[in-house]
Amino acid sequence: MQKKKAVWWVGMLFAAIFMAACGNADANESNQDEEQANKPEKLEGSVVIDGSGTVYPLMAKIAEEYMINEQEDVSVEVSRAGTGAGFKKFLTENGTDFNDASRPIKDEEKEEAEKLGMEVKELKVALDGLTFVINKENDWATEMTPEQLISIFVADSGVTKWSDINPEWPAEEIKPMGPNENHGTYEFFYEKVLEEQDMSDHINLQQEYSTLVNLVSEDKNGIAFFGYGYYVNNEDQLQAVSVDFGKGAVEPAMNTIAEDGAYAPFTRPVFTYLNVDHAKEKPQVLDFTHYLIENMNKFAAETGFAPIPENEAIENLEYLRTLQESK
Repeated sequence: MQKKKAVWWVGMLFAAIFMAACGNADANESNQDEEQANKPEKLEGSVVIDGSGTVYPLMAKIAEEYMINEQEDVSVEVSRAGTGAGFKKFLTENGTDFNDASRPIKDEEKEEAEKLGMEVKELKVALDGLTFVINKENDWATEMTPEQLISIFVADSGVTKWSDINPEWPAEEIKPMGPNENHGTYEFFYEKVLEEQDMSDHINLQQEYSTLVNLVSEDKNGIAFFGYGYYVNNEDQLQAVSVDFGKGAVEPAMNTIAEDGAYAPFTRPVFTYLNVDHAKEKPQVLDFTHYLIENMNKFAAETGFAPIPENEAIENLEYLRTLQESK
């Protein structure tokens, strides 16, 4: 009788172990199913972005993180032809998916989109501060007023030497430089800062920001302007001019670049423009748009930009939901 009872207990023990193993297997299978369901759909193809050299560092960073962490089989190609040149590539029948811009889209560009039957969505991606940069050895022009800076670049100011601005400064010829008319930064500077005054013929205008960095870093009398984000990536070679807007000199920095910050007069929003039709037709474009909207504030500070206000970030997310539902 004792032997039968022992056999019965052994049988029950094996049954319990078997049931527990089955339960664990079911649980593991359920967890795996849940993990699989939560994994993003694997996508492939390309996302093509061109436009602003100012916005380039931010968009390139977002593209890199997306390809590494989200969709390794999607190629996100980011170029920097300049805002105006980028819009020309964007506003065609088989144009780019996004155009980065350091100024808002113009009326004639909107009209071109309408002619093509193209739905375009403006997305504000960050805030940038127009930054004036000088050579590291320049120890006299480290602080200036907006009026002094403007006088360097306008045609009829009579300013050609540093001593024309301040008699205590060197009587050496100033070498003004900047991005050419392909860039939204040029347009912002000409329209908003210079208020469309004629620019000096002596300004060395360049297509590539990297060329401006090299020229100023090699010339003690050089001065150029471009976005703060590009300066941050090259501050080992340059120094930024602090600007006195009337309440003391303000250095362009993350805590001063904001629509209501101390550097506000030289602060501007920067954008990307989405071809909505492409987002509806190409899953990878829609997916990248989702990643962009959710992460642009996160990566803004890492690339020298101030994040957009939270309420505007929420508006972008609401638009994304509408876009996804309309598919």
